Amino acid sequence: MRSPTARLIVYRIATAIPVLWGVTFLTFLVVNRLPGDAAQQLLGINATQQQIQELRDKLNLDQPFLTRYFDWLGHALTGDLGRSFASDQSVTSILNERLPVTFELLAYALIVSLLFTVPVALLAARKPNGIVDRITMATSMVGLSVANYVLALLLVYVFAVKLEWLPAIGYVNPADGIWPFIKSLTLPAISIGFPLFCFYTRLLRADILEQMQGEDYVVTAKAKGVGPWRVLARHALPNSLFGLLTVVGLNIGTLIGVTVIIESIFSLPGIGGALLEAINNRDILVVQGIVLVLAVIVVLANLITDLLYSVLDPRIRYGRAAS
Repeated sequence: MRSPTARLIVYRIATAIPVLWGVTFLTFLVVNRLPGDAAQQLLGINATQQQIQELRDKLNLDQPFLTRYFDWLGHALTGDLGRSFASDQSVTSILNERLPVTFELLAYALIVSLLFTVPVALLAARKPNGIVDRITMATSMVGLSVANYVLALLLVYVFAVKLEWLPAIGYVNPADGIWPFIKSLTLPAISIGFPLFCFYTRLLRADILEQMQGEDYVVTAKAKGVGPWRVLARHALPNSLFGLLTVVGLNIGTLIGVTVIIESIFSLPGIGGALLEAINNRDILVVQGIVLVLAVIVVLANLITDLLYSVLDPRIRYGRAAS
């Protein structure tokens, strides 16, 4: 008999298949419906009609939409995502080059924001309306009111132009030095992570306060003489982490969208720059491959979120939910 975890994984995979298919189909449809001619875009305005037609024949652009889509889908199921129209580079190699940078940036932003979120939320919830709570709430309001790209430009002006502490643009490979690598990603990571920290802190603080004021197990712990910090950290926090974990999992897709903009501002060689370039060039197979991989990442993030619930509370069983 399968374990609840195994049933959950099978259930998630079964529901992810139509989602991924729908994403790839809609992406292919939208890119193909963009105005202009892909062959003309690639060759430039000085290309002759014969050159354009030869390229269209080479790239199979004259074939019916569904024929081209299912041809791509068949190859994608075997791991072949095709080749770039613009550079003739395989889409897989483009992903291998670009995805690590995006993963590093997202991991940096997400991990640092969560590391600050938990202690700050606990401090704010310890004394509601106290000085720490008020400062935290004011900071959160500011962080949530500023768009990521505006924050990015402010950070560049202050820390790169005025103080010259951190580089304004560029990326340093970790093989060339850990500290230069961290410095190159710090400003873009703060641009993404600071609004996350503000949102997560407000959410976690509110949830902890709700746990502290209305749950029987908190009242019981207080009646037994358990100290306030222990009640917060041992009783209220673990239960409040469920809501935070859910939001983090659901936010992965939004974070990827933000990363596209931030990578462009800081000239990072991540997947965002490759996606924008492919859209501008009408490089359909590159766009399709990137969107597919990003969709898989979002699906996996939600699966991992569900699995982490059982780590926080082993009593949770997914067998009924999946059936």
